[in-house]
Amino acid sequence: MVVAKSEARRDTTVYFRTARPWPSLVTALGLGYFTWVVFWPQSVPYQSLGPLGPFTKYLVDHHHTLLRNGYWLAWLIHVGESLYAMVLCKHKGITDGQARLLWFLQTFLFGIASLSILIAYRPKRSKHT
Repeated sequence: MVVAKSEARRDTTVYFRTARPWPSLVTALGLGYFTWVVFWPQSVPYQSLGPLGPFTKYLVDHHHTLLRNGYWLAWLIHVGESLYAMVLCKHKGITDGQARLLWFLQTFLFGIASLSILIAYRPKRSKHT
């Protein structure tokens, strides 16, 4: 059975949209930089990073514990956002297992860049007569 494209869009149980590229890139680069600074601070070329370099060097030298705790807190927040995405999927009628897994993974990796799309989604409610 072939379903028309407009009909397939109405199926709220399988709704999934990829996150916007720029916010996702910023999140990925930010978390990547954070990981680099926390775990391999000796390899960061601080002098080549413009104004970010001296600031990062100061944090590494004087507040490394704070950086490490902030790093794990950032990932904990991403886990929380991913779990909230699952709650939103249920609330918005997205029951397809693959769609829910994609929302979970995308939100875990890109955080609010993904979650904001799911929050903004307004499923069309079918009218039962």
